Amino acid sequence: MTEPVRLVLVDDHAVLRSGLADLLRGRGAMQVLGDTGKVDEAVALVRQHQPDLVLLDLRLGNIDGLSVLRALRAEGLETPVVILTMCTAEEDLASALRAGVRGYLLKDMEPDEVIESIQRAARGELVVAPTMAIKLAQMWQSGQKGSVKRDLVDSLTEREREVLEHVARGKSNKVIAQALDISHNTVKLHVRHIMAKLDLGSRVEAAVFAFEHRTAGEGGQPGGETRKPG
Repeated sequence: MTEPVRLVLVDDHAVLRSGLADLLRGRGAMQVLGDTGKVDEAVALVRQHQPDLVLLDLRLGNIDGLSVLRALRAEGLETPVVILTMCTAEEDLASALRAGVRGYLLKDMEPDEVIESIQRAARGELVVAPTMAIKLAQMWQSGQKGSVKRDLVDSLTEREREVLEHVARGKSNKVIAQALDISHNTVKLHVRHIMAKLDLGSRVEAAVFAFEHRTAGEGGQPGGETRKPG
């Protein structure tokens, strides 16, 4: 049986927080170790329980929820953070991704979708609500990061392209290493080279780069697959 995901909830609405905790516990897939609506208490809970991830609202009253992420990193706590919010603005999505969140989910998603996404995030995948993934692709294609250059793609080695294909599907370094039968450190090195060559700042950007590249001229999935994105 799969171990439940251990998490800490951070949301300033106590009733919503309590209801969400009950929902996650009731599905048997999550173990809620603690919940709070305050930055300092969130840091203390993470330090105490060492959860698999933090489920964080983007707004904590008048406080930017990302301050929780920054406080965790300042304390040397690398626990992955997944945003669960009502905020659908492109700038909020962009800010969260730049800050290094593991996912961006919306509170109007179906409960089963939220639970599945949290489980995927706990396994190391990047998760974005479908409507926000569309906005992310649109932001990219509108020129926020500039157009895709063929010479940038050509600068990748064959192995780097293979790694990029897996990154585009949200796979963690560990999973990529197993799939390609190479070491975890080698995958990290390839990812670092890919980011540098393509001038990207995050794995989400790399995934969108791969999406834009295949839709711009090659069709299908990266690596020549033709299945539809899942």
